[in-house]
Amino acid sequence: MGFKELHRNIKIRIITSFLTRIVGTMIFPFMAIYFSLKFGQVLAGILLIVNVLISLFIGFYGGYIADRIGRKKIMVTAQGIQVAAIAVMAIANSPFLDSAWLTFLMMLVSSVSSGLMNPAAEAMLIDVSTPENRKFMYSLNYWSINLSIALGAIIGGLLFKSHRFELFLVLTAVSIFTWVLVTYWMTESFESKRAVITSEKRNVLRDVIENYSSVMHDKTFMLYVLASICILSLEFQMHNYIGVRLDQEFDVRTLTFWNGFSFEMTGIRMLSWLSTENTVLVVLLTIWLTKQMKRFNDMKVFFVGLMFYTVGYAIVGISNSMSILMGAVLIYTIGELLYVPIRQSFLADIADDDKRSSYMAMNGLVFQVAKIAGSLGLTIGAFLPSWTMGSLYLMTGLLGMVLFYQAFARFYKKETVLKTTA
Repeated sequence: MGFKELHRNIKIRIITSFLTRIVGTMIFPFMAIYFSLKFGQVLAGILLIVNVLISLFIGFYGGYIADRIGRKKIMVTAQGIQVAAIAVMAIANSPFLDSAWLTFLMMLVSSVSSGLMNPAAEAMLIDVSTPENRKFMYSLNYWSINLSIALGAIIGGLLFKSHRFELFLVLTAVSIFTWVLVTYWMTESFESKRAVITSEKRNVLRDVIENYSSVMHDKTFMLYVLASICILSLEFQMHNYIGVRLDQEFDVRTLTFWNGFSFEMTGIRMLSWLSTENTVLVVLLTIWLTKQMKRFNDMKVFFVGLMFYTVGYAIVGISNSMSILMGAVLIYTIGELLYVPIRQSFLADIADDDKRSSYMAMNGLVFQVAKIAGSLGLTIGAFLPSWTMGSLYLMTGLLGMVLFYQAFARFYKKETVLKTTA
C-alpha cells in the first residue's frame, strides 16, 4: 500500500491539509500575541475562547447537515467561506488597512468554515477508505500534520511580525487552490439514505438534538470518547503543568559543544527541546514504524503503545534529568505512533455509516475536553508535588486503557453476534 493507491479524495485531502496547515501554522498560533497587543491580554483571551466555542458548536451543525446533504456540498461551501474570510483578513493586515477588529471578525468566520468543514472531511476519509488501508492513511495524515506544523511554526516565528500581510496572501492563495481541488476534482462519497424531500417544516434544533442524542446512546462510542479524553489529556499537560514545573524545578545548566559554543539550558528551553524531539521523531519514524507493526496483532500493538505513552508522560511529569526526560519523550513518542492510527481506525469502524459526520463532530469534543483537563492539571499541580502528578498521569493512562478495552470488547462482541446471526 502506497500513496498512489489511495482514493483520489484521500490524496487531495492530505495534500490540501498539509498546505493549509503549513501556512496556517505560520499565522494562527501567533494571533494570541497579536490580539494581546491590540486589545490587551484579558480581552484577547476572552475573544479567543469565543472563537473556539463558535467553531465547536458550528461543528455539531456541520456534522448533522453533512449526514443529510452529503460531504462535498458542505466542503465546497465551507471552503468558499474560508477563501472569503482569509482574503478579508489579508486586507485587514495590509499596508492600506490595519484593523484588529476586522481581523477578529474574519477569524470568527474562518472558525465557522472550519466547524462546517472538519466533520464532513473526516467522515469523507472514512467513506472512501477501507479497513485494509485506513491505518496507512491515518499514519500518513498524522505524519503530514506534524511535518506541516513543525515547518510552519519555524517560518511563522521568523516572518509573522514583519511579513504578516504576505503570509495572509499566501494563505489566501492556498485556500483558493484548495477550493478548486475540492470543487472540481473531489467526488461525493456519501448519499444519505434518510434524505427525504418534504414540504413540511422541520424543527432543525430539535432534529439536531435528537440526532446527537442517538449518537450519545451508543455505549461503545461513548466509552471510546471517555478513553480518548483520558489519553489525550496527558498530551495537553506538556504545555500546562509540565511546562510550568520545568520552569520552576529544572536546574539551569550550561551546555558546551565541540566548537566552543555554549548556552544555558533553562526549564523553558528544555520544554522546547522536548517538543522538538517529539516532532522530529514523529516525522522520521511514522511511516517506517507503521510498516514494521503490520506483522503484529493490532490490539497488542495498541495497548503496548498506550502503555509506552502513559509511562513516558508519567516520567516527564516527575524527572528533572535532561537525559531521562529525552529518553521519556522517545518512549511516549513511540507509544503515540503505535496507538494513534489504530485508535483512528477503530473510530471509523464504530461510527454509524449513516451518521459518520455526526460521530466526527462529537469526536471533536474529545480535544476540547482534553484541553480543559490540561488546564485543570496546571491548577491541581499548584497544590501537589511532582511525583503525585506523575502518579496521576499513570492512573489516568491506565483508566484510559481500561475504557478502551471495554469499548473494544463491546464492539467485537457485537460483531461476533452479527456474524453468527447472518
